[in-house]
Amino acid sequence: MRALLVVAHGSRRKESNDEVRRLTIRIEENSGPAFDLVSCAFLEISSPQIDSAIADLVDAGATTIKVFPYFLAAGTHVVQDIPRLIEEAEANYPSVHLEILPHLGALQGISTLILNQIYKGAPRNPGLASLVTD
Repeated sequence: MRALLVVAHGSRRKESNDEVRRLTIRIEENSGPAFDLVSCAFLEISSPQIDSAIADLVDAGATTIKVFPYFLAAGTHVVQDIPRLIEEAEANYPSVHLEILPHLGALQGISTLILNQIYKGAPRNPGLASLVTD
C-alpha cells in the first residue's frame, strides 16, 4: 500500500496546524490512485509527530511511504532533521520503503504557480505573459 506523508514544521498556533491538515485532506481527495493513504505530521510543537505518523501508516498497511517536506527552503529541518528521522524509521520498519521527496520550494513549477496566483487573469508585465500558463 502506498502512502504520502506531508511533513510541516508545526506551530503553537492551532489554525496553522489545521491549515496543514486541510491541505492534506485536499491532497488525499485529489491524489487519485497514486496514494492509498495520505497523512500529515509535524516536526515539532504539534502532533502527530513524524515517528508516530509513520507508525500509524505502517499499522494501516503502508509498505511504501513518500515523505513530502512542506517547507519553502532547504534549512536544517529539511537537510538534517527530516532525513535523520526517516533513517530512524527505516531502522524500525525495514520492510517499509521510505522516500523523502523534494521540499516544496525545490519543486519544478513553483515559480510558475506563484506567478499564476499573483497575475491571475492578465499579467501586468507583458514579459511575464509567456511564463504564466492557465
